[in-house]
Amino acid sequence: MTHTEAFYHQKAKTAMVRWQKDMQRDPSLMDKVSKKIQTKINNIIPEKIHEAITTAIKQMTRAVLFGAELTSSKPVRIESLEITEAVVQEKIETYKKTAAAEGGITGAGGILLAFADFPLLIGIKIKMLFDIASQYGFDTSDYKERVYLLHIFQLAFSSSRHRTNVYMQMLNWKEKSEQFPDDINEFDWRNFQQEYRDYIDLAKMAQLIPVIGAAVGLVVNYRLLKKLGKTAMNAYRMRLNENGLL
Repeated sequence: MTHTEAFYHQKAKTAMVRWQKDMQRDPSLMDKVSKKIQTKINNIIPEKIHEAITTAIKQMTRAVLFGAELTSSKPVRIESLEITEAVVQEKIETYKKTAAAEGGITGAGGILLAFADFPLLIGIKIKMLFDIASQYGFDTSDYKERVYLLHIFQLAFSSSRHRTNVYMQMLNWKEKSEQFPDDINEFDWRNFQQEYRDYIDLAKMAQLIPVIGAAVGLVVNYRLLKKLGKTAMNAYRMRLNENGLL
């Protein structure tokens, strides 16, 4: 490893350690206030929409675990972490712009189009995670890697209290994943989606509110993809570190 490569590895590791500390910190006052605001927004949305969103999340979970079409990206061999992460950053930027454009259009179209944005955005997020996983050299044809994707997804959008629990589940993933059943159908995805539904994207529901929907759709989509991208990068740095590659 050259001096330049070693310097970048150390830089990435420092960022990962800082992120790991954030994942384990106690809820701040701002977190608690945000949670209350999110809950109030959540209470404004009609129950039928909540039910439809739960269905969309259930379908997303099944698609991630069972969808063969999502495995098209083959794992890439890492020759240089710096180059790998430059590619990853570029992909994240592309997905952020795509999500922002899609959110702005649907947010401006009223509650029906705004609601349509929810499953569309989930699809954009999931595709980005699959692309990032392959760039870091992980084979998403293995359903255990797909379960890891779902943990990243949940980690990015959980409340502070729940986030720490998800993070702890992701530590020493290789060892923990060996305890998973070999048959994907035995994985308890139903419990996973129910737990996930309690925390996911509550702020995003503001896009369903008339007048402010377009602005929320554009800005929030962009920020959600940015947050998810950062979470994914550090989650895979953590995997590389556990495998002695960082």
